[in-house]
Amino acid sequence: MVVADLHAHTTVSDGTLTLETLPAAADRAGVDVVALTDHDRLHPGLDEPVSTVSGVTVVRGIELRVETAAERVDLLGYGVTETDALREECDRLQRDRVDRGRRIIEAVEAELGVDLDVEPREGLGRPHIARAIADSDAPYDVERAFDELIGDDGPCFVPRDVTPFDRGVDLLREACDLVGLAHPFRYDDPGAALERCADLDAVERFYPYDRHDVDEDPGRIEAAAVEHDLLLTGGSDAHDERLGVAGLDREHWHRVRDRLSGV
Repeated sequence: MVVADLHAHTTVSDGTLTLETLPAAADRAGVDVVALTDHDRLHPGLDEPVSTVSGVTVVRGIELRVETAAERVDLLGYGVTETDALREECDRLQRDRVDRGRRIIEAVEAELGVDLDVEPREGLGRPHIARAIADSDAPYDVERAFDELIGDDGPCFVPRDVTPFDRGVDLLREACDLVGLAHPFRYDDPGAALERCADLDAVERFYPYDRHDVDEDPGRIEAAAVEHDLLLTGGSDAHDERLGVAGLDREHWHRVRDRLSGV
């Protein structure tokens, strides 16, 4: 039974969840703990590593994309106490997001001959643009917009400037109680991604992989956890208000909880 969903996004990045809707969403899912892990950004409504919002334990987190020698991967920081260095890096990344968003929007509008009802802003991600494409007069739903237009190989794709791996680990270690690798089997080379766990505290073991993921052997994650003495984390990676799709049972949550300050 999932009691802690440690991977959720809000309107601060590319989710639909808010602090106001979180308690009801958690209640529907039967979860007691939610980590808000917005992309390259801390939720401004949280100022402590762990808070309580209408009876729900809320962990202040972040999902930071970083560049490795092999490919880009995502790090999850939990129990964040904001530092000047992390704030400055997040500000830099948000400026890049605004510029990147503008360039993708312009490319899509030119490609399709439509006007999209979305503006470049901090926190803007490709899901926002995909939804705007689906809401336009163009014959695309969200999935097709990613597959044919704005996905990594699409004609309207624009890459982001991301943080180098070592720099990202240093920033998160200074600011967070725990730093882990997100969704290992979403990468082109899961083995190389798991090798990076040698520098981390945790790895995301419980995750709702979709049809695009071909290698979902949890034994590989558990072996890496034993090898590198890692905690196992997990969450829904919710970009809507459906929490508890994946996450930690009480035993696994208590192991994570013991490493978080303010619980």
